[in-house]
Amino acid sequence: MTAAPTAPTFVVGLGCRRGCSAEELLTLIQASLSHAGNTLSEVRALASIDGKRNEPGLIQLAQQLKRPLHVFSAQQLAAFAPRLSHRSPVSFAHTGCFGVAESAALALCECLTGDRATLRVTRQTSHNATFALATRQ
Repeated sequence: MTAAPTAPTFVVGLGCRRGCSAEELLTLIQASLSHAGNTLSEVRALASIDGKRNEPGLIQLAQQLKRPLHVFSAQQLAAFAPRLSHRSPVSFAHTGCFGVAESAALALCECLTGDRATLRVTRQTSHNATFALATRQ
């Protein structure tokens, strides 16, 4: 007897400039998910860096989507640097990690599933935000 297949776990990682609106974040998420063939209903949670814990746009977005927002320290996110599709010196200078969205998505997915995560959608950008989508391998 084989175990029933487990539904994929998809988590969104987000980075943003101070003052980025929930609308801009949502537009980036929806466009990126649509391009990848995924939907918002498949997203389990949102993740970012702890410096964005009180960012109004992220808080509003999480409330609007009814999804938890998890945050990680730069030190926690730095461990994912070798697995990033893009390493940004600018991000490192501002946050202490080379990529907030991808690192946060990988970190949260691995925390929630206990399995190694992979990037389903690598770093996507808008004017003020970055997005990545992770799932377990």
